[in-house]
Amino acid sequence: MSRTLPSQRDLFDIPRDVVWLNCAYLSPLMRSVVEAGTAGLGRKAHPWTIGTDDFFDDSEALRAAWAELFGAPADDLALTPSAGYGLSLAARALPFGAGEEVLLAEDQFPSNVYPWTEKARRTGARVRFVPRPADHDWTSAAVSAIGEKTAVVALPNIHWTDGGFFDLVRIGARAREVGAALVVDATQSLGVLPLDVGVVRPDFVAGASYKWLLGPYSLGYLYAAPHRQDAEPLEQNWVQRANAREFSRLVDYTDAWQAGARRLDCGERSNFALVPAALAAARKILEWKPENIASTLAPMTARLAEAAGELGFGAAPAERRAPHYLALALPPGEGAAGLARVQEALAERKVYVSVRGDTIRLSPHLYNDDQDLERFLDGLHAAF
Repeated sequence: MSRTLPSQRDLFDIPRDVVWLNCAYLSPLMRSVVEAGTAGLGRKAHPWTIGTDDFFDDSEALRAAWAELFGAPADDLALTPSAGYGLSLAARALPFGAGEEVLLAEDQFPSNVYPWTEKARRTGARVRFVPRPADHDWTSAAVSAIGEKTAVVALPNIHWTDGGFFDLVRIGARAREVGAALVVDATQSLGVLPLDVGVVRPDFVAGASYKWLLGPYSLGYLYAAPHRQDAEPLEQNWVQRANAREFSRLVDYTDAWQAGARRLDCGERSNFALVPAALAAARKILEWKPENIASTLAPMTARLAEAAGELGFGAAPAERRAPHYLALALPPGEGAAGLARVQEALAERKVYVSVRGDTIRLSPHLYNDDQDLERFLDGLHAAF
């Protein structure tokens, strides 16, 4: 049973006159996260304090914390520098070629497009995009598009432009019916929406920490299902190898790997500043629980959708978008001029949102409160 959480604004360094409704772009860092990262960076000033275990302990703790969000053992998770790194590894690992197709979504984020189009170009495969559905039902559109020629389904859990929801359980079941692999970009969902890999059964899930995991930039994850953990790493580095903890024996070169998905880790994954910061954020998210975060944010976006609707703005129905996302389409007949008025009114009030296409994208988190929502709505009223 999920519950509503109180405002966590005091944990963040957000001035009272700033309204940040843009977590889908970049999350602010909690004070505790900044402190952990600063302390970690400070250790590098005194390298004599850094021992062998320091290259492993925090990164293993982070691996375990993120894996818990997947409902997976730590062995199934690799540490990467970005979502694109993990998606590129997945594209290289999965076999597909001439006569087969990779299924993507229209306007999908580029990091989950370029790895597939590049490999398709080399192998003679086809990349096909599921058109944006007029009824906002991405799940049914994706399920209907999967066919006998589909070798890979590479989709987000949440569409980055408007928060459109993809039911990965349904999509994954259909993919397995035709023998297709399922690859998920969870950048815009992990940390808010529960993702149980035991139920979804993906082949790979990749993502970044700097949005809904409330972590630093340049750090990410790759879940690899057990039957995919023999994938070829994108790079060869010492920390992936079985004897990595034995610094005095590193020149005893070995073909043996660290257990599980660790063979897919990026080099320098032990980053002494970023890893402690990401770990502090992950532990807080686990304390809050993603389902509670979602239950807290859903009424916020519902309230904004209702109030904006009274002014003529359109939005996807709640059941077809993520609870932490809201994309507002301008009232009919309003074009660039109307969008400019909204942007000007929000800027005057220090309200920060994103514009994606012709929509205003709102993505709140636990640091937002009623005062923030009122400031945003005040800006809309001023523009219309």
